[in-house]
Amino acid sequence: MYSLMKAGFLYLVPSFMLFTVFLFYKTVRTAYLSKYITDMQGTLATFVDIENFTYLFTSPAFLTSAKATVLFVLYTVPIGVILALCLALFANSKLRENRFFRKLFSSTIGMSVVASSVIWMFMYNPTIEVINYFLIAIGYSEIQWLLDPSTALIAVSIGSIWMNIGFCFFILLGGLQNIDSQLYESASIAGVSGAYKLRKIIIPMLLPTLFFVITVSFINAFQAFGQIEILTKDGPIESMTTFVDSIYKDTFINYNIGSESAILFFCIFIVTIAQFKFVARKLYY
Repeated sequence: MYSLMKAGFLYLVPSFMLFTVFLFYKTVRTAYLSKYITDMQGTLATFVDIENFTYLFTSPAFLTSAKATVLFVLYTVPIGVILALCLALFANSKLRENRFFRKLFSSTIGMSVVASSVIWMFMYNPTIEVINYFLIAIGYSEIQWLLDPSTALIAVSIGSIWMNIGFCFFILLGGLQNIDSQLYESASIAGVSGAYKLRKIIIPMLLPTLFFVITVSFINAFQAFGQIEILTKDGPIESMTTFVDSIYKDTFINYNIGSESAILFFCIFIVTIAQFKFVARKLYY
């Protein structure tokens, strides 16, 4: 028994070392930096304890970035996951052309953020008017997508959904194919409807995969920077300044690593607690 436990521990050592270097140490280091103000060289200058957090919650710039980030997550994550799930269900059906659709729906995986953003920048460009052409054709007026504060966030969200849908589709399709076919056969013999299969078989069996996809999608939305910078340059009247953009400005423009660490630590802490308290423990693997 002891030898088996020792062997198991030895197998866990490499993973534990990776978690220590890339997760535990960085978390502790971030909590430590959040209590300091740094100089222009990035050296810890003044110990301020929780004043960094107090400053953030009273800063108009932080509140603006928090609002933009929350809206961006709400626009991209639910719609992106639902669309990817619908596409995965469609591609997983017994269609002759399913291989074609699998390749089509997952094609965005191989595209970088820069390339995808440039494509959408041309589509939103007021001189080329690719999207506005279709709007005008169906009777709507022209929209300045990236210049209007009321549409800039929606425009970037649409592009981000398109960029990330290939990855979500690929993972969800793999989860669907791992569901035991005998469950479908039993449901067919019982004569249940497709909606019943989806509600009672597919969704419950797919919950761990859905949890992974939602978590990764949330992280991608939280870390969104490239598409926002390329498409809007912070957006009209800085309406597209998100958390990551605030981190970038604080670190490389204001040379205030302490405030940047406070933002990062606070977000990581809240997200981690919420995930494990309300979602992860209720999943059945």
